[in-house]
Amino acid sequence: MFRSTFTAPRFLGIAALLFTLSFSTFASTNPTDPKDRNAQAAKYVALKLQIWQDRMNLKDWDIRFEMVRSDRLEPKTLGNIHWDTDVKTAKILVLAPQDYKLPYQAMLDDMEFTVVHELVHLELASLPRSDASRRTEERAVNEIASALLRLARR
Repeated sequence: MFRSTFTAPRFLGIAALLFTLSFSTFASTNPTDPKDRNAQAAKYVALKLQIWQDRMNLKDWDIRFEMVRSDRLEPKTLGNIHWDTDVKTAKILVLAPQDYKLPYQAMLDDMEFTVVHELVHLELASLPRSDASRRTEERAVNEIASALLRLARR
């Protein structure tokens, strides 16, 4: 009798294939209806948040996100994060699709950058902060987020 076992490597290969196919769905479609665009962007951000939370070993945090209009963010920003280290909760605000002027895929890439950027801030949450160090921290967080994304896209 022939018996097929479902081994872990085979399962991981199938999971990777399904992930690639589901990711390519985001990249290949450019919904014109604003409701569809918002819904797809929210699904994309949710997926990327889960992936990066795992990659950055923040699984013990309850991290949520919300798509918000630009008037809910500081001027010239695309997102922010608020956290409570005592209970390990955080909320990331991400600029809503309505306020982007980029092509669809560039917008999604930028939203992923925002998620990674804010998660790097969360990783640094235990460090002392001051108004004087804010600009330096932002520059470092941007460089770290960019490096992480470059490595992930190899």
